[in-house]
Amino acid sequence: MFKWRDSFSVNIKSIDSQHKELFKTGNLLFEVVDIKDDVDRYDEIIEALQNLRDYAVYHFGYEEKLMKENGYPDFEKHKKQHDAFIKKISSIDEEDVDEKQQKIGMDLIIFIANWIENHILKTDMAYKDFLNQKGIY
Repeated sequence: MFKWRDSFSVNIKSIDSQHKELFKTGNLLFEVVDIKDDVDRYDEIIEALQNLRDYAVYHFGYEEKLMKENGYPDFEKHKKQHDAFIKKISSIDEEDVDEKQQKIGMDLIIFIANWIENHILKTDMAYKDFLNQKGIY
């Protein structure tokens, strides 16, 4: 479902690699939710959720450090989107996951797809040329 294309690249190797991890998590989650065998998938969904949390902390910290160090003018606006992502992921109750596995799994898949479309393809692309001009590739 989540397929990396060159159009997703911000032309910064380390960030592209980190973004690809989000695609892997989205694909893993899609595979888990797509299985129609009535098996409890709580552990797999929780693992994907934990991967998203870990991803957010590491990736956003890395990206924000680069932006701050280089004086990126839209840093605060960008950070607010990161904070909203973390808030959304952190707000998911593990008890709810247990009771509504399919729904929460699908909600997470949609959330990741929207994040790719609205954040990576728009907000992240806004810093691409700025950081590239600073010699960051």
